[in-house]
Amino acid sequence: MSVERQILDKSGLRRELGLLHATMLGIGGAISAGVFVMLGHAAALAGTAIVIALPLCGIINLFTMCSYAELGAAIPSAGGEYTFAKIAYGGFVSFLTGWFEWISNMFFAALSAVGFAYMVSYFLPAINIPLIAILTIIIFTVINIRGVKEAGTVEVAMMVVLIAMLIIYIGSVSLNIPQTGGFQLSVPDLRGLVEATAYIFVVYLGAEAIAVAQAEVKNPGKTIPRAIMLSAVFLIIFYTLIAYVTVSAVSPSVLGDKPSPLTFVAEQTLGTAGAILVMIAGTIAALSTLNTSIMAQSRVTYALSRDGYFPKVLSKVHGRFGTPHLAVIVGSIFTAALAATGVINFVGYASDFGFIIGFCFVNLSLMKLRREKPHLERPFKVPLYPFTPIAGIVTSLMLLVFIDVGVLVLGAELIVLALLAYYVKMIGHYRIRIALGGMSLGMGGLTPLLAYLIGTGSILFYILIIVGIVSIIAGVLNVTAKPRD
Repeated sequence: MSVERQILDKSGLRRELGLLHATMLGIGGAISAGVFVMLGHAAALAGTAIVIALPLCGIINLFTMCSYAELGAAIPSAGGEYTFAKIAYGGFVSFLTGWFEWISNMFFAALSAVGFAYMVSYFLPAINIPLIAILTIIIFTVINIRGVKEAGTVEVAMMVVLIAMLIIYIGSVSLNIPQTGGFQLSVPDLRGLVEATAYIFVVYLGAEAIAVAQAEVKNPGKTIPRAIMLSAVFLIIFYTLIAYVTVSAVSPSVLGDKPSPLTFVAEQTLGTAGAILVMIAGTIAALSTLNTSIMAQSRVTYALSRDGYFPKVLSKVHGRFGTPHLAVIVGSIFTAALAATGVINFVGYASDFGFIIGFCFVNLSLMKLRREKPHLERPFKVPLYPFTPIAGIVTSLMLLVFIDVGVLVLGAELIVLALLAYYVKMIGHYRIRIALGGMSLGMGGLTPLLAYLIGTGSILFYILIIVGIVSIIAGVLNVTAKPRD
């Protein structure tokens, strides 16, 4: 093994990710099964102006990605947005940022695993969806334990195949556009355009995984900003091309009620072979997001543990593989539990809320550090400062207005639980911590029972399920915590 591969971050994490690995990590974190299933409804909202909505989403995402690039190059330590908030604000703000970052990535991983299982069911209808999702999580847990380079190599391989398949889709469908009438840009209804933008924005989420893994990136001052910018620009171009050929081939009004619009378009224009191609691409996309989400949540867990918010044992690094293996395993256990519930809508909602809140904190951290630490070495600087981070905050908050009200309810619940967890962890009296940890475990056991009694037809059911899972997590963390001196 080369000397370069043996170079360790002071944390013990190995810097093994080059520009290609890091860029593919960003692309793979974003290209999930979402683009395969969400494009139809977005097109129904915006019409052919979906080709405006998607690059608009990309520009909104780019505002904040610029902040990630500057901070990631200046502070190349594990934890991503949590680490940025810790240096800028510390205390509860940093904990809350890490809390949402951790939860969002776990929920995103669960969503990806279940999405993969549903894709597989297209070919094998009799399979057990939760079982396949859990087995898939186990496989990628092992991959992530074995090393970040191994996980990065798997990510590169999947992205090469996925991008090649989608290029075939774009090219093949394009050849059939003249037969279907071609593209005609509709005059966008402003409300429909905004709603479509808010709805489809989720397909850009996950690219910030590069910053989460920044302690394992080679030459971070140059590699991190380049990888973030390359992945962000690539996604804008790629998504716009996919949307263009899709709504050129089939009317947006037709796509609106299709569970997998890309599969439908491929089948209409290319036949059964085209549909199979897209379905395989969708399964790879789901696996790619699962891989990056498992990696991301484990690094956040590691950082929170390192700083004393989570049990110290979770910051242990594997002697052979150089990975936070216990953090990977614990996060994967909770991810598997979430995947087994089948509460897909609320899992997705929690991811959206957490990511958007994280975007706001990253931009705020950038502005505070620019003001208070002007001499911090910054290999990359956000262009058009302070317009860019302010635009990132404003546009991110605007998206929350158009998200389902259930997201806001869930967000409020998670903030309350975060306050409780932070208070319990920071209080000096061990007995109180144990007592409140027991209360959290009790709540975690009670809320699923209440959810069962209410039934699945109510939004309250999903809220109670999520509250129960998070309460159990908070309870375990506090009950198992060691007393402070």
